[in-house]
Amino acid sequence: MNALESKVLSSQDEIEAAIETLLKALGEDPAREGLRDTPARVARMYREVFRGLHEDPLKHLETQFSADGHEELVIVKDITFFSMCEHHLLPFFGKAHIAYLPDGGRLAGLSKLARVTQTIAARPQLQERMSAQIADALEQALGARGVMVKLEAEHMCMAMRGARADGSKTVTLVTRGELSDNPERRAETLKLLQD
Repeated sequence: MNALESKVLSSQDEIEAAIETLLKALGEDPAREGLRDTPARVARMYREVFRGLHEDPLKHLETQFSADGHEELVIVKDITFFSMCEHHLLPFFGKAHIAYLPDGGRLAGLSKLARVTQTIAARPQLQERMSAQIADALEQALGARGVMVKLEAEHMCMAMRGARADGSKTVTLVTRGELSDNPERRAETLKLLQD
C-alpha cells in the first residue's frame, strides 16, 4: 500500500468515526439497522463531493490551442455545478455562465471551462469566492484579456433553515480585464450571459 492509499483509508476511517460521533450526539443509535452503514456511506460521499480539495483546476487548462488570432468573446452558459457551503456544510447548486476574451487566439476546449467550474465547486465554498476563483483561473492560465463569471445558485442553508427562503437564488458576478474596464463591452457581455 502506497502513502496516498494509506492516507485515503485513514481519512475514510476518520470521517466514519466523526459521523458515528455526530449521530450519537444527535441522540441516534448508529448501530440501528437504518444507520448501521451510514458512517461509511457519508464518508465516501464527502470524499467524492470534496474531491476538488485535492485537484488543481488549472490542470484542466493546460491543453490549449490557437484559432488564428480569434479575439472575440467565447461564452459557455448553463454549466451545472454542485457545491457545499462552508458555513453549514449544506449544498448549493446552480448554473455558471462564463465569458472570456482570448489573447492572440489562445483558447481552451469548451468542456475545460466546465471542468474548471466543477473542480472549484467540489470544495467547501462560498459562492462569491467560487466566482472569483473561476475568473482567476481563466485569467491566469489563458492570459485572457477579459473574463466574466456569473453564478446563479440556490442555497440549502437558506431554504432548509434560518430564513427558509425556498426557491431564492443568489447571483454573483465577477469581471476582470476588458470586461471590467470597458463599460460597453461589459454591458454587451452581461446581456449575452442573460439571454
